[in-house]
Amino acid sequence: MGRDGLGELEHQTMLALLRMGEEAYTAPIAEELEERTGRRTTVAAVYIVLRRLEEKGLVASALREPESGGGRDRRYFEVTEEGMARLRRARDAYESLWDGLDTLLEPGR
Repeated sequence: MGRDGLGELEHQTMLALLRMGEEAYTAPIAEELEERTGRRTTVAAVYIVLRRLEEKGLVASALREPESGGGRDRRYFEVTEEGMARLRRARDAYESLWDGLDTLLEPGR
């Protein structure tokens, strides 16, 4: 997929970020993707996708200290305004492509 396009895992990762809100860091994002898509993924793969999305300006991250005082810092991610616009355009394009195809996908056809 070109630099302007969203790959499937990029698209899914951004949607997972939106669902998770402020608690979105790499490991739980990978868990959310597996739970929602049924597709096995690794933390490393999600980390690579998040970095690529950040380079494109579609997500932003910040390092935060643990609230409980123990443990290590974590990098949390959020979808940027540019990322939100990209997701809206992708949704509109998919809806347009799907329009009128529901009957073709019914079982038994």
